[in-house]
Amino acid sequence: MKIYSKLNNLTLAFITFSNFSMAQNKMNTITYPETPIVDVSDDYFGQTIKDPYRWLEDDRSAQTEAWVKAENDVTYKYLEQIPYRNKIKERLTQIWNTERATPYFKKGEYYFFYKNNGIQNQSVLYYKKGLNGTAEVLLDPNTLSAEGLISLGAIKISKDGKYLAYSTSKAGSDWSEIHIMEIVSKKKLPEVLKWIKFSDIAWYGNGFYYSAYEFPKGKSELSSINEFHKIYYHKLGESQSNDQLIYEDKEHPLRNFYASVTEDAKYLLIYGSESTSGNTVMVKDLSNDSNTFKVLSDNFDNNYGLVHNDKHNLYFITDYKAPKYQIIKVDLNHYQKQDWQTFIPESTDLLEELSFGNGKFIALYLKDVQSKLKIFNGSGQFDYDIELPGLCKVGNLSADKDDSLMFFSYNTFTAPASIYQYNLQTKKLKEIFKPKINFDSDKYESKQVFYTSKDGTKIPMFLTHKKGLELNGNNPCFIFGYGGFNSYYSPGFRIDVAVFLEQGGIYAVPGIRGGGEYGEEWHKAGTKCSKQNVFDDFIAAAEYLIKEKYTNKDKLAINGRSNGGLLIGAVMTQRPDLFKVAIPTVGVLDMLRYHKFTIGWAWATDYGTSENKEEYECLIKYSPLHNIKPTSYPATLVTTGDHDDRVVPAHSFKFIATLQKNQKGNNPVLIRVDMNAGHGAGKPTSKQIDEAADIWSFIFYNLGINYK
Repeated sequence: MKIYSKLNNLTLAFITFSNFSMAQNKMNTITYPETPIVDVSDDYFGQTIKDPYRWLEDDRSAQTEAWVKAENDVTYKYLEQIPYRNKIKERLTQIWNTERATPYFKKGEYYFFYKNNGIQNQSVLYYKKGLNGTAEVLLDPNTLSAEGLISLGAIKISKDGKYLAYSTSKAGSDWSEIHIMEIVSKKKLPEVLKWIKFSDIAWYGNGFYYSAYEFPKGKSELSSINEFHKIYYHKLGESQSNDQLIYEDKEHPLRNFYASVTEDAKYLLIYGSESTSGNTVMVKDLSNDSNTFKVLSDNFDNNYGLVHNDKHNLYFITDYKAPKYQIIKVDLNHYQKQDWQTFIPESTDLLEELSFGNGKFIALYLKDVQSKLKIFNGSGQFDYDIELPGLCKVGNLSADKDDSLMFFSYNTFTAPASIYQYNLQTKKLKEIFKPKINFDSDKYESKQVFYTSKDGTKIPMFLTHKKGLELNGNNPCFIFGYGGFNSYYSPGFRIDVAVFLEQGGIYAVPGIRGGGEYGEEWHKAGTKCSKQNVFDDFIAAAEYLIKEKYTNKDKLAINGRSNGGLLIGAVMTQRPDLFKVAIPTVGVLDMLRYHKFTIGWAWATDYGTSENKEEYECLIKYSPLHNIKPTSYPATLVTTGDHDDRVVPAHSFKFIATLQKNQKGNNPVLIRVDMNAGHGAGKPTSKQIDEAADIWSFIFYNLGINYK
């Protein structure tokens, strides 16, 4: 691919933004900043594609920062004029002020869990000795930053229960640091490990394994491509500079590696990946330093994850020869694929997760995007089902091999998650935590419907609304979607959506292809040159809701995050007539260059890349940035964070600049850039409330809802 770059009469060296020249949109009272255009183009297989706003990819330049400020000024001036914006924020704060907790997870004699009093910026890590012990604060990340900008990532307890290793990140960045604390004394050890990214923590002996990149010397740490991931071993009490390099791959710079140690500390596993799907597996016997790795899988065709080991027998959850996943047993004395044994075979339902406790295997299945729990004995034979109350999603399954108690979260669309305890000996299920919330959940109901997509495929969709809803075709409706990377959205309470439900809104979540609702085949049906299926499925959901008199196109708002932001960008450019409001959040919007930033290269298995002719010809057809044309678009609020180093903000910057230039209708097209914020993980509660208030104010105002 050849790249041509020639600045026109406006050279970036002389662009100043202290005083923006303003272009008045004749069809709108909003005056947008005029974004300078540069003469930059790329040649893709003989086709010239202009990229006039490429200078916005330099998200740390003074010019870009000034442009962001100018755009934010316009956006906040618009939002401030919405009369009920503050009332929405007040109501959101009331609902958000709900105590939340996670299931217990056990290590040695201690139980650990997270809890948030409701409006704490970050959840606090607690622990207690024994199930009936008194809970104490172990680590409060709110004390690490006055603004709540430092969040906890991975945490791991040492095998002897003496130490806690934990990672922290700042302002939502994927970059993190690892710290170590003595649990009993709560004393922090002096060493700090830096430039950690996409890493787990695997304790072994007097230290742990972790993954890291080299320091990005002379490059932007927030946008430069990440290469040569390595695994190190850190010994407690020593400097990071002394850490032992355990594994690296000098021939494949765009691969990630993760370390794991079996519960009995006998084996080290190294997983390799070059995308978001599929991984290699190597195993090393740690009893002797001279032992070499045994390669169980050397390709990326399938996914593998260790769930249990019994001496030299390793049990993996995998989609190898099983698109809906199975459990296999690998005897390390005979570890070739032809010797692998099926332990729990593939079912008609999707096997999501497996835990081991009290000699039993606890299997979490998904049937039509709803949870089912099954118990298998130690030989892999089905024993019985655990009856779950109602339409729900089980999450955070937690069991200990030496304990009869299992814990999990119970999620629905109409109430915040509660916590259940299940006794594997007595078979008793007990709710041990139920949040009290300033929201009347009993007034609302959820149901599942199925509709037909463009090619005849049946798609599931959850609908949540007030009981007794009248199908008059005039109800406000909010569709949320994702459709990628084998992920999905199942029953789960969204605090911010509660304000929409209270105003008579319908919350719709379709299970579109590209996700993992029905396993790997469903996922593959929405990848690369089949990606259009994802957009067709979402468009069909909107058309179904209109046809069945739930809503109409002037009462329809749509939203998605990350890959879901791509979804919203694609459908609003393909069918701008179908939606009234569009909210693409931290979206992947430039499909020709996404892989050139940070970890973007890892998404190629879902998207393909513009370096491949066939894949380019598919990408250019739906890439949101490249399919904007002069027409009337929905009211649009693009949202991103200035520290997003997962999906860099340049996607959103270039998209909104192009959209503002081409908008011919009366609807506003704005961008909200959150400062000191990343892709979403670890965002302080205060920032979450601010963002939600602005988004819902924008939606209500443009749907014509008079907030009460």
